[in-house]
Order: sequence, then C-alpha cells, then structure tokens
Amino acid sequence: MSSSHTKSSVARALSVVISVDTLSVDLEDGRSVSVPLSWYPRLLHGTESERNDWKIIGDGEGISWPSLDEDISTDGILAGNPSAESDRSLQKWLGSRNK
Repeated sequence: MSSSHTKSSVARALSVVISVDTLSVDLEDGRSVSVPLSWYPRLLHGTESERNDWKIIGDGEGISWPSLDEDISTDGILAGNPSAESDRSLQKWLGSRNK
C-alpha cells in the first residue's frame, strides 16, 4: 500500500496590481489570482493613491494597506474569502473618512 504525503506550503505574494474593479496578486509559485475589488470595501472606497500604497507582510503571507487599515492574507484570497467586515464597521470607517 502506498500513500502520498501532501506538503503544505503557504502561498506567498510577490506583487499587487489594482484596477478599477479588480485586485490581482502574483504569487511566488508563478500563479496569479484576481478577485473583484468589491470583495474588499475599504479598497473599493479608497483613493487610487491609497490603494497603491500597499506592502507585502509576513514574508508574503499577506498584503497591507496602512492608510486604509486593511490587511488581506494570500490564503484568504486563494480560498475566495471576501472581507468579513460588518456593514456597521464599514459605515463607521467611512464616516471617519468624511471628517
């Protein structure tokens, strides 16, 4: 009887491109994944300058947008997980931006 062992590895982000309606992430293993920007309301409501102010965190395990207070894991993107932020929290954040 033979068995195969699956080696678990963490997807690591290398770069990010944000268009008007899409977040695209290039991964270390050669894959690229794109998801709707609407999945991440803080990115959607951010200015172009804020959306382009990102940094890779955790050795590629996530992406951070400090000026938008948004962090997204590469595993979450690959799993197809949109933001879990509540509408109440988002509305509070949006209200703080209008001051």
